[in-house]
Amino acid sequence: MVTPRLSEPDLLNRPLHLPNGSVLRNRLAKASMSETLATYDNHPTAKHVELYRRWAASGIGLLLTGNVMIDRRALGEPGNVVIEDEADLPMLRAWARAATDQGTALWVQLNHPGKQSPKGLNAVNLSPSAIPFREDMASFFDTPREATTAEILDIIQRFGRSAAICKKAGFSGVQIHGAHGYLVGQFLSPHHNHRTDEWGGSPENRRRFVMAVYAEIRRQVGPDFPVTIKLNSADFQRGGFTEEESMATILELAGAGIDLIEISGGTYEAPAMSGAFQQPKTASTAAREAYFLEFAAKVRAKVQVPLMVTGGFRTAEGMNAALRTGALDIVGLARLMAIDPDAPVALLRGRDSVQRVRPITTGIKPVDRMGIMEILWYTRQLKRIAEGSSPRPGESGLVALIKGLMTSSWGTYRTRRMRA
Repeated sequence: MVTPRLSEPDLLNRPLHLPNGSVLRNRLAKASMSETLATYDNHPTAKHVELYRRWAASGIGLLLTGNVMIDRRALGEPGNVVIEDEADLPMLRAWARAATDQGTALWVQLNHPGKQSPKGLNAVNLSPSAIPFREDMASFFDTPREATTAEILDIIQRFGRSAAICKKAGFSGVQIHGAHGYLVGQFLSPHHNHRTDEWGGSPENRRRFVMAVYAEIRRQVGPDFPVTIKLNSADFQRGGFTEEESMATILELAGAGIDLIEISGGTYEAPAMSGAFQQPKTASTAAREAYFLEFAAKVRAKVQVPLMVTGGFRTAEGMNAALRTGALDIVGLARLMAIDPDAPVALLRGRDSVQRVRPITTGIKPVDRMGIMEILWYTRQLKRIAEGSSPRPGESGLVALIKGLMTSSWGTYRTRRMRA
């Protein structure tokens, strides 16, 4: 049973009971952010342990890892962790214990990038269909190759295998990354999926992939291990995944027994998750803080599966107010945790963080429109925390872009060399 909605003014400190019996100690979660702290041959490191130990020490109830890849041939960026066998079990166990020994749940976000991978990183990028990125992004991303049925079935199996290894390593659960334009989202979106076989065409067929991934993970981890998903409310692209299709997907996943749904939105081409496409029309809408709260309320009216909303939260009062609506069960924080890893200490006491998330810009408009820009900036802050230092909230966006691109280019070169 899902914990009932509560009427007390401070709900952030209340535990949440998931349908499978797992309990989160409070309603604050650190949403997934890409760390790129792995070796260039994709093994986790002591930096992952340090970063998550620091976050767990804040008292937060749930931590989600950055996107962990299920196939070494399909990386989203240099420095991704890949879990496709048990070679890294000792380090994975240390990573899991860094949080769980402090009472914080730690879920691994499992991902396949599909076509959303920097040019030159992978030998080939697979996608439902061979649809290129828009013209101004084509220099960063190759046009993918359409995946064969055999490749699709292999990817589904890999999701399940990776989840089973996560369970064996002692992580508290897994999350399917079905948002932000990665492979699961590509299958769901008619903008990216032009297939005419059983994996494309109708909305039902485009949902087949995510349902198969969920079913395979559940088969390999059993009924008592939390299996969750991060899903777009919409792609915010013409001809893309709509709110109506998102709702239909949520209903099917809820019926299949998924344990929690995190609601987000956008892609690298339309980065709503960063706020770039969020333009509140009224003062009351702006006061709600969260970007996707209105869609969450529509979902709550139809399902009782626990919901997490990430994006836009700024204050303890705004978070509690959102919880009081009953539209969500977990408040997701991402960028704030990168500039203030101790933010939950204040928030769980009813106080606001001393830091404020600000737009990160370079002054180069085409670059600032891309979601990848902010990823580079925040990744640099995570690395500082992982190395035992403090983040730099005032760092220049342009400096971060230049240094981030240099690091990414070098990482791409080293990754390809290690595969040769």
